Amino acid sequence: MSGNGSGSDNGSRVSASGVLPQLSIVIVNWNGKGFLEANLKSLLSQTYKLFELLFVDNGSSDGSVEFARSLLSGTGTEVTFIRNRSNRGFAAANNQGFAKARGEFILTLNNDTVLEKNCLEQLMDAALTSEEGVGMWAPKILSMSDSGVIDSVGGLLLYPNGIGRGQGRMERDTSQFDSIKEALMPSACAGLYRKAMLDEVGYFDPDFFAYCEDTDLGLRARIAGWSCLSVPGAVLFHHYSGTSGSHTPFKAYLVERNHVWVVLKNFPPLSLLLFPFYEVWRYVAQVVGVLTGKGAGARLAGELSFAGLMGIVVRAYAGALVTLPATISKRKDIKKRARITSGQFRALLKRYSISAAELALKD
Repeated sequence: MSGNGSGSDNGSRVSASGVLPQLSIVIVNWNGKGFLEANLKSLLSQTYKLFELLFVDNGSSDGSVEFARSLLSGTGTEVTFIRNRSNRGFAAANNQGFAKARGEFILTLNNDTVLEKNCLEQLMDAALTSEEGVGMWAPKILSMSDSGVIDSVGGLLLYPNGIGRGQGRMERDTSQFDSIKEALMPSACAGLYRKAMLDEVGYFDPDFFAYCEDTDLGLRARIAGWSCLSVPGAVLFHHYSGTSGSHTPFKAYLVERNHVWVVLKNFPPLSLLLFPFYEVWRYVAQVVGVLTGKGAGARLAGELSFAGLMGIVVRAYAGALVTLPATISKRKDIKKRARITSGQFRALLKRYSISAAELALKD
């Protein structure tokens, strides 16, 4: 195990063996010490051992790094610690891990997760037997508070305004999604990516800071012709928004801003034209949610006035549109790598779409 303790943005590594790991695991941490013991111990007990761990800390003040070092010391696990002086965001911090990863495959893993013992084995079996065009794999994520409730199985589904939601979220797990089949994209809570795919389409967009960055990356990959598989045999448990909080004004702002970027960067022209309709319909559904006490909007409305909620939306749109020239430039780069037509992309969105009610009226 190795790491740097200087507080800089640089990482260091001392290899425990001459064998390159097949898998690199990137954990981004921000004041998540309370989750780390269960998370890291579940990694250490995995039946699959050929992995390296890149622990990226975003300026924690709770002793997270020292605690992680003490847990991992002497275990033989190959670890790189990357310490940032401040919170650079989930997207940028994962990118730091991607840049140093040596594995053929990279797993993004939230610090508030716990893996079943054969989770990595199941994921890697799927990855190593997949066709070369498969670049993403999505495990089964269950609720930490109730292991019979789904967080997501097979990754994300998408409302036509660019906001994703875990497939099966808040449903009872009755094995209804338990087959290995094509999925749209994984959730970055626990998403396995082929390194060659990331090298081609790029990493997370750091401008997103947090939220929707996995949707953006997944769509960029699908546009470039890569596919995704659901791997329900790979099971882990998740404290939903354990580190960031479930319904905070800052999270709402990021989601409201970032989903506009997702659309502007990735959606084909016809879907762009339809975006305002779907956006308005989503807001109608959220108003219904507030009035009936359902969904994330109702939770947030309990903390903010109507003016406060509208202020978040206005600031978010302003934040998204002020960067329009840069966003258009990013869109052009994405289109240069396109291997599917606009019609094929629209069909993909339709196949994995959810309704406004599903998005707005459920937690």
